[in-house]
Amino acid sequence: MRKRCTVIILTIASMISANGLVAAQTTGRPEAIELVPVGTPSTPLLFAPDGLDTYVAQQPAGSPPTPRHTGIKALTKHLVTNFKYLPSKENLFWAGAGGALALAAHPFDDNVNEALVGNDTAEKIFKPGEILGELGTLLGSASVVYAVGRIKDQPKVSHLGMDLIEALAMSEALTQTLKYTTKRERPDHSSKNSFPSGHAADTFAFATALERHLNWKYSIPAYVFSSYVALSRLPANRHWLSDAVFGSAVGIIAGRTVTSHEAERPYPVAVTIIPGGAAIMYVRRSK
Repeated sequence: MRKRCTVIILTIASMISANGLVAAQTTGRPEAIELVPVGTPSTPLLFAPDGLDTYVAQQPAGSPPTPRHTGIKALTKHLVTNFKYLPSKENLFWAGAGGALALAAHPFDDNVNEALVGNDTAEKIFKPGEILGELGTLLGSASVVYAVGRIKDQPKVSHLGMDLIEALAMSEALTQTLKYTTKRERPDHSSKNSFPSGHAADTFAFATALERHLNWKYSIPAYVFSSYVALSRLPANRHWLSDAVFGSAVGIIAGRTVTSHEAERPYPVAVTIIPGGAAIMYVRRSK
């Protein structure tokens, strides 16, 4: 099972990487405006995969600009066109980080399962997570936000609701594809669609879309809630720890993908390893 998961994760990462390079050839080349050399870092870059010499981090920025149209037609169109933004270096990073953490958690799956399943305290604490993290609950909440924005003619609100719906749709598409590709058996032996956790993926997709619109100050509770939902599937004996870990990464990828083409980051930060140290590059995208 571990070998199968490893092969699938590496395959997904390679597809994202290859498609991302093709997409890069068709876009305008960013114009570097400032290069600041810095000394050799005392610690390695966080989550920097072997073989990659560049880690791109983005500066915090405001919410994505509200599109002119947030109606049903635009929503339906985005549900399809969002997938062309899936191949990217950023998503490759999240897939690699999520895969690495899931593989690291895999040896502890049995121990965590034995500790939580049958634990009355854990079951009582995490029981609400099953309902709160259901697709119907999240989709209903997103639909209410979208409807309120449309009815009250508040484009920013309807835009948020639209992105929440789109993030859930992409999360489900990615999750279900992986579930029926890996065919990992659930801890309770009820079916072979355990990996990754859909509850974890959907709630993290929801939280990530919120973060892109509201920024960290208002979205931290959403990530805490997502973590709670992801962990709630363990005492219920429905998922392994590694299922929840990789599901969280899938959700982050989904949430960031549906908002990435709308969020204009005029000065992203690129940290590049150079001989003898590193360089911080501030890049402005050409229009």
